[in-house]
Amino acid sequence: MDFHYTISGDDYNQAGHASSEMKKKLKQLGIPPLLVKRTAVAMYEAEINMVVHAGGGVADISIDDKEITIIMSDKGPGIPNVELAMTEGWSTASKAAQELGFGAGMGLSNMKKNSDFIDIKTKIGLGTTVTMKIFLDKLSMVK
Repeated sequence: MDFHYTISGDDYNQAGHASSEMKKKLKQLGIPPLLVKRTAVAMYEAEINMVVHAGGGVADISIDDKEITIIMSDKGPGIPNVELAMTEGWSTASKAAQELGFGAGMGLSNMKKNSDFIDIKTKIGLGTTVTMKIFLDKLSMVK
């Protein structure tokens, strides 16, 4: 089962809409609540990063009997230092984004904490693709 969402850049009123819709669909599919939560948090953080930093992007989610795969792709500026960006509290969010409550520097680390697999491909000036997987056969996922 596949789902596709377009994420608008700099539209803070719609920020989180795709992850909220995905959360509803996962509940309807009977996915266990802990896995719904982990998926929603990981996707939300990636979605917010797209809105704040990349001018938007796309989210492609596929669900099979083994895993939920989330692929978030944008054509933003790229991440100059992924290791540094994974540091809790590190943020390059604009003052305007921070005044709205975004940009606490927890996005990438929360994506990592809430997924069983994460891969970040980024090129400066070309964009970033984050692939995350949540395995459905694991019910003790708290990390």
